[in-house]
Amino acid sequence: MQTKLIVPQLEPFYRWAEPLSWALVRITAGLMLIPHGWPKLMAGIGPVAANALAKRGIQPAEPLAVILIAIETIGGLCIALGLFTRFWAAAATIEMAVIVYHHLPKFGWTERGYEYPLMWGLVMFAIALRGGGPYSLDRKLGREL
Repeated sequence: MQTKLIVPQLEPFYRWAEPLSWALVRITAGLMLIPHGWPKLMAGIGPVAANALAKRGIQPAEPLAVILIAIETIGGLCIALGLFTRFWAAAATIEMAVIVYHHLPKFGWTERGYEYPLMWGLVMFAIALRGGGPYSLDRKLGREL
């Protein structure tokens, strides 16, 4: 059932803006990953494996460091562009789930809690479910996962 607008004259604007709003969410989410991945890429696999993974007991650290760097750089860019969107968003969802698990049961900014990675994990999960949307390279290619 379609809801009635309080200001019916806004319907054409909303119809026009709705697909753009999804692109805005997808582009923002993808671009937000890149500043997390770029320093890891510049640091290299060894330091990322040691500092981000091994010290938290996550093994095998080096292969997982490669995956982590790929998700946060290549994946972030692909999500922003809407290219192989579901694959990369699903990978980012899994990464965020691991981060949430390692921050449990802390909640709150003062304790570096799990709410921030949980929120981004849910955003990435929504992107994985919905795909790139109408303004994506996936749509332009006519194929997606």
